[in-house]
Amino acid sequence: MKKLIIILLVFCFISCNKNQNKTEKVDTNPINVNEELASIEKTRTNFENAIAEKRYADLAKYATADLISLTPICGEWEEYKKLVENPKGLFSYDNIRMKPEETIILNDSVAYDFGTSSSFYTNSEGKPVEIKASFLAILKKDKKDGVWKLHREVATTNMKD
Repeated sequence: MKKLIIILLVFCFISCNKNQNKTEKVDTNPINVNEELASIEKTRTNFENAIAEKRYADLAKYATADLISLTPICGEWEEYKKLVENPKGLFSYDNIRMKPEETIILNDSVAYDFGTSSSFYTNSEGKPVEIKASFLAILKKDKKDGVWKLHREVATTNMKD
Protein backbone atom coordinates (compact mmCIF):
# COMPACT_ATOMS: atom_id res chain seq x y z
CA MET A 1 0.00 0.00 0.00
CA LYS A 2 2.88 2.33 0.83
CA LYS A 3 4.31 1.78 -2.64
CA LEU A 4 0.95 2.64 -4.23
CA ILE A 5 0.73 5.92 -2.28
CA ILE A 6 4.31 6.83 -3.20
CA ILE A 7 3.64 6.09 -6.87
CA LEU A 8 0.46 8.22 -6.79
CA LEU A 9 2.31 11.10 -5.11
CA VAL A 10 5.13 10.96 -7.65
CA PHE A 11 2.57 10.86 -10.47
CA CYS A 12 0.74 13.90 -9.02
CA PHE A 13 3.97 15.90 -8.69
CA ILE A 14 4.99 15.08 -12.24
CA SER A 15 1.59 15.98 -13.69
CA CYS A 16 1.43 19.22 -11.67
CA ASN A 17 4.94 20.12 -12.75
CA LYS A 18 4.01 19.64 -16.42
CA ASN A 19 1.15 22.16 -16.07
CA GLN A 20 3.50 24.73 -14.53
CA ASN A 21 6.00 24.47 -17.38
CA LYS A 22 3.45 25.35 -20.05
CA THR A 23 4.21 28.68 -21.67
CA GLU A 24 1.53 31.20 -22.45
CA LYS A 25 0.95 32.07 -26.05
CA VAL A 26 2.46 35.48 -26.74
CA ASP A 27 0.56 37.76 -29.10
CA THR A 28 2.91 38.35 -32.01
CA ASN A 29 0.59 41.00 -33.49
CA PRO A 30 0.37 43.74 -30.86
CA ILE A 31 -2.22 46.45 -31.38
CA ASN A 32 -0.90 49.66 -32.89
CA VAL A 33 -2.98 52.03 -30.76
CA ASN A 34 -2.15 55.16 -32.77
CA GLU A 35 -3.12 53.43 -36.01
CA GLU A 36 -6.42 52.23 -34.52
CA LEU A 37 -7.21 55.68 -33.08
CA ALA A 38 -6.57 57.20 -36.52
CA SER A 39 -8.88 54.59 -38.06
CA ILE A 40 -11.64 55.45 -35.56
CA GLU A 41 -11.17 59.15 -36.29
CA LYS A 42 -11.47 58.42 -40.03
CA THR A 43 -14.78 56.61 -39.44
CA ARG A 44 -16.02 59.53 -37.31
CA THR A 45 -15.03 62.06 -40.00
CA ASN A 46 -16.65 60.00 -42.76
CA PHE A 47 -19.86 59.77 -40.69
CA GLU A 48 -19.90 63.53 -40.09
CA ASN A 49 -19.24 64.20 -43.79
CA ALA A 50 -22.05 61.87 -44.89
CA ILE A 51 -24.50 63.90 -42.81
CA ALA A 52 -23.12 67.27 -43.95
CA GLU A 53 -23.33 66.11 -47.57
CA LYS A 54 -26.85 64.71 -47.02
CA ARG A 55 -25.73 61.19 -47.95
CA TYR A 56 -28.03 59.64 -45.36
CA ALA A 57 -28.09 56.26 -47.12
CA ASP A 58 -24.34 55.98 -46.45
CA LEU A 59 -24.79 56.20 -42.66
CA ALA A 60 -25.35 52.44 -42.45
CA LYS A 61 -21.72 51.96 -43.56
CA TYR A 62 -20.59 53.33 -40.20
CA ALA A 63 -22.70 51.09 -37.96
CA THR A 64 -22.98 47.37 -37.31
CA ALA A 65 -26.06 45.59 -38.62
CA ASP A 66 -27.28 45.10 -35.04
CA LEU A 67 -26.73 48.69 -33.87
CA ILE A 68 -28.60 49.81 -30.77
CA SER A 69 -28.62 53.57 -30.28
CA LEU A 70 -30.44 55.28 -27.44
CA THR A 71 -30.59 59.02 -28.00
CA PRO A 72 -32.27 61.75 -25.94
CA ILE A 73 -36.02 62.10 -26.35
CA CYS A 74 -36.82 65.09 -24.17
CA GLY A 75 -36.08 68.79 -23.91
CA GLU A 76 -34.55 70.33 -26.99
CA TRP A 77 -34.38 66.88 -28.62
CA GLU A 78 -38.18 66.47 -28.61
CA GLU A 79 -38.82 68.66 -31.67
CA TYR A 80 -35.95 67.01 -33.56
CA LYS A 81 -37.24 63.48 -32.85
CA LYS A 82 -40.75 64.42 -34.01
CA LEU A 83 -39.37 65.89 -37.25
CA VAL A 84 -37.20 62.85 -37.93
CA GLU A 85 -40.23 60.58 -37.55
CA ASN A 86 -42.52 62.90 -39.56
CA PRO A 87 -40.49 65.38 -41.68
CA LYS A 88 -42.34 68.53 -42.69
CA GLY A 89 -41.67 72.03 -43.90
CA LEU A 90 -38.01 72.93 -44.32
CA PHE A 91 -36.71 70.27 -41.92
CA SER A 92 -33.20 69.04 -42.67
CA TYR A 93 -30.56 67.19 -40.62
CA ASP A 94 -27.61 69.40 -41.48
CA ASN A 95 -24.55 68.47 -39.50
CA ILE A 96 -23.03 66.78 -36.47
CA ARG A 97 -19.81 67.58 -34.68
CA MET A 98 -18.55 64.87 -32.39
CA LYS A 99 -16.01 65.85 -29.75
CA PRO A 100 -14.58 62.72 -28.15
CA GLU A 101 -12.92 63.24 -24.79
CA GLU A 102 -11.79 59.67 -24.38
CA THR A 103 -11.30 56.87 -26.89
CA ILE A 104 -10.05 53.58 -25.48
CA ILE A 105 -8.99 50.59 -27.58
CA LEU A 106 -9.93 47.53 -25.52
CA ASN A 107 -8.59 44.93 -27.97
CA ASP A 108 -8.22 44.40 -31.72
CA SER A 109 -11.98 44.53 -32.31
CA VAL A 110 -13.65 46.57 -29.52
CA ALA A 111 -13.21 50.17 -28.42
CA TYR A 112 -15.26 52.79 -26.67
CA ASP A 113 -15.72 56.49 -27.23
CA PHE A 114 -16.92 59.01 -24.64
CA GLY A 115 -17.57 62.66 -25.40
CA THR A 116 -20.05 65.29 -26.46
CA SER A 117 -21.74 66.11 -29.72
CA SER A 118 -23.56 68.99 -31.31
CA SER A 119 -26.19 68.15 -33.89
CA PHE A 120 -27.46 70.85 -36.20
CA TYR A 121 -30.76 70.77 -38.05
CA THR A 122 -33.11 73.14 -39.77
CA ASN A 123 -36.56 73.05 -38.19
CA SER A 124 -39.80 73.06 -40.16
CA GLU A 125 -39.86 76.90 -40.17
CA GLY A 126 -36.34 77.09 -41.63
CA LYS A 127 -34.63 78.12 -38.38
CA PRO A 128 -31.22 76.53 -37.64
CA VAL A 129 -31.13 74.64 -34.32
CA GLU A 130 -28.23 73.17 -32.36
CA ILE A 131 -28.84 70.32 -29.92
CA LYS A 132 -26.16 68.92 -27.64
CA ALA A 133 -25.61 65.56 -26.02
CA SER A 134 -23.05 63.53 -24.11
CA PHE A 135 -22.44 60.05 -25.47
CA LEU A 136 -20.84 56.74 -24.66
CA ALA A 137 -20.35 54.58 -27.73
CA ILE A 138 -19.05 51.06 -28.17
CA LEU A 139 -17.29 50.51 -31.47
CA LYS A 140 -16.59 47.20 -33.17
CA LYS A 141 -14.04 46.64 -35.88
CA ASP A 142 -15.58 44.89 -38.88
CA LYS A 143 -13.57 41.75 -39.61
CA LYS A 144 -14.43 41.94 -43.33
CA ASP A 145 -13.41 45.50 -44.19
CA GLY A 146 -11.36 46.50 -41.11
CA VAL A 147 -13.53 49.58 -40.49
CA TRP A 148 -14.49 50.60 -36.96
CA LYS A 149 -18.29 50.85 -36.70
CA LEU A 150 -20.77 52.09 -34.12
CA HIS A 151 -22.23 49.09 -32.29
CA ARG A 152 -23.94 50.53 -29.21
CA GLU A 153 -24.59 54.12 -28.20
CA VAL A 154 -26.20 55.81 -25.23
CA ALA A 155 -26.62 59.58 -25.37
CA THR A 156 -28.04 62.00 -22.85
CA THR A 157 -28.77 65.69 -22.60
CA ASN A 158 -26.81 65.70 -19.32
CA MET A 159 -23.56 67.46 -20.03
CA LYS A 160 -20.32 66.83 -18.17
CA ASP A 161 -19.28 69.78 -16.02
